[in-house]
Amino acid sequence: MNHRYLPMTDADQKEMLETIGVKSIEELFSDIPSDIRFKGEMNVKEALKEPELISYFRELAEKNVSLKQTPSFLGAGVYEHYIPSIVDHVISRSEFYTAYTPYQPEISQGELQAIFEFQTMICELTGMDLANSSMYDGPTALAEAAMLSAGQTKKKTILVSKAVHPEARAVLQTNATGQRLNVIEIDTANGVTDLKQLQEVYGEDTACVVVQHPNFYGNLEPLAKLEEITHSSKAMFVVSSNPLALGLLKPPGEFGADIVVGDAQPFGIATQFGGPHCGYFATTKKLMRKVPGRLVGQTTDEHGQRGFVLTLQAREQHIRREKATSNICSNQALNALAASVAMSAIGKKGVKEMAYQNVQKAAYMKKQLKAYGVEIVFVQPTFNEFVINVKRPVSEVNELLLAKGFIGGYDLGRDDDSLKGQMLVAVTEVRTKAEIDTFVKELGALL
Repeated sequence: MNHRYLPMTDADQKEMLETIGVKSIEELFSDIPSDIRFKGEMNVKEALKEPELISYFRELAEKNVSLKQTPSFLGAGVYEHYIPSIVDHVISRSEFYTAYTPYQPEISQGELQAIFEFQTMICELTGMDLANSSMYDGPTALAEAAMLSAGQTKKKTILVSKAVHPEARAVLQTNATGQRLNVIEIDTANGVTDLKQLQEVYGEDTACVVVQHPNFYGNLEPLAKLEEITHSSKAMFVVSSNPLALGLLKPPGEFGADIVVGDAQPFGIATQFGGPHCGYFATTKKLMRKVPGRLVGQTTDEHGQRGFVLTLQAREQHIRREKATSNICSNQALNALAASVAMSAIGKKGVKEMAYQNVQKAAYMKKQLKAYGVEIVFVQPTFNEFVINVKRPVSEVNELLLAKGFIGGYDLGRDDDSLKGQMLVAVTEVRTKAEIDTFVKELGALL
């Protein structure tokens, strides 16, 4: 049987040509001059039958290195965490899987409630008054926070720490260029934002100070000191945070942050080759009407029953263009739902336990690496990532580790020449003691 991947028959083709009033494919393209039409054979392989095509792609897929078979110590913004089995079950239901923007609340109560719960849990983690219904990813949310700050303060300079993820800084720079804003990057000192340089650069035109906590190098930033400098004038304090870390750490909201952003990927969202993920954006009640994207609000219907609706949409599709604060359109509702289901299934105590295991396992690995003579670059407190000095090309070390059955850490030399030979290593709750011990042994032997 000739099972084709695209099962269009000759009869189907004839019927379509007759419907549009032409007799052949050649006649269909007759308007294109014959001398510029390609008349040879394309240099592509012959079409495969569907079973053969599936087999071909399966063979290609098996060449990939999978997290299912290979323990990973790679983080740098995307992490392998425990995902409760109920997450895939819920998000695969057709009423959620195919849902778009819930403009009609009378038929979208389930979707709206799920988003409302996501907003509520993000607020509890960050210590902020309100959160939107999600954004594309963490870097997008960070850029939007800086744009909001500039619009709110009517100032043009954004100060961002070099300890913020380099990809997030690149997204910020792109957005700032379009808005004719100035971005000044603040150096690091001992793995955290250089407070002295921040004070020197800070001026009357500073719209906001942007930091990451835990930062890109895994270190915890001195948020209290950063907040004091930021609020010495009228600038806004923007903090990007790993939401899982906030299950254990004091939330940025309690340090006086004006906006807290980040990526919800650690909760119920697989690594997925780097995306799609789900950004979160939380802020104060004062800035409620300036929040990009959408918010879901809780209300009661005419019968007094609890209900949910979209509210306070601050983009040009919903309000006058000159009053719009952002052109962010779609949220990441399916991924936000995955995060909501994961946080609900794991629970408040479970999130704290997950975060605690990240801290403890990372600390254990540091101790073991030191015993093998591997240099830990920074002495700052960390969450689940830290920097080691392998004193040779990280790409070379990672190739050797892969041959031993491990995915190594992130090569910091890719973003900063001064960090060549340094590797960012991540340890999450899914890594076992045996995996950590074997990784340390293999790495120690290589170095």
